[in-house]
Amino acid sequence: MHGWLRTVVAGLLVGTPLLVSSVSTPAATAKIDRKVRERLDRSAEILTEIMRAPDQGLSPDFLRQCEGLVFIPGVKKGALIVGGQFGRGVMVVRQPNRQWGPPGFVTLGGGSFGLQIGGQSTDVILLVMNRRGIEKLASNKFKLGADASVAAGPVGRDLKAGTDIQMQAEILSYSRSQGVFAGLSLEGATLQVDDEANKAIYGRTVASREVVEGTLPRPKEAARLYAVLRRYAG
Repeated sequence: MHGWLRTVVAGLLVGTPLLVSSVSTPAATAKIDRKVRERLDRSAEILTEIMRAPDQGLSPDFLRQCEGLVFIPGVKKGALIVGGQFGRGVMVVRQPNRQWGPPGFVTLGGGSFGLQIGGQSTDVILLVMNRRGIEKLASNKFKLGADASVAAGPVGRDLKAGTDIQMQAEILSYSRSQGVFAGLSLEGATLQVDDEANKAIYGRTVASREVVEGTLPRPKEAARLYAVLRRYAG
């Protein structure tokens, strides 16, 4: 009797992981794919809304001159507390021909900036202003302020990208919450590759350098984002 029971239990223990895997994996994958597509679309919406805003918005001159963009949409207030993760986003980098390359997926976390986030939901935007900043993006993980210089970006439609102290930063950071667009301090935050999201789009793990160098295909899911980038960022 005991021997029969041990056999049944062993069979259940062996079979259960296979059963759970076969049932849960497709649904989990579909959920990831949907969230990744939403992240791309929301990034396009963020840029459109900012560029349609009144005078206190993002300078078109800064946008045309930047070498890369990072969007972290819909960051929830207090999200920093949960697992130390701040948000999930998308980065795009200009290629030598000044066209926008394939999107790469990233996460932003750490740092002491959580309490600066106001409102129920905040969008974070990073402008990478030079190739030094792009080289930092090419690493799979780096810390803002330590590995790459970052400054709260100046706000104003008529501002020109110049050579003042603020423009010496490799990365300019902004936040947008409840229609208010402002510079944001991100000293100490860590930006790193989001393997899960990249795999959902590209079918494999992707290194950040592949994104920076443009060696990946441009996915159809990013068509809306590219249309907005062409319109506002040249």
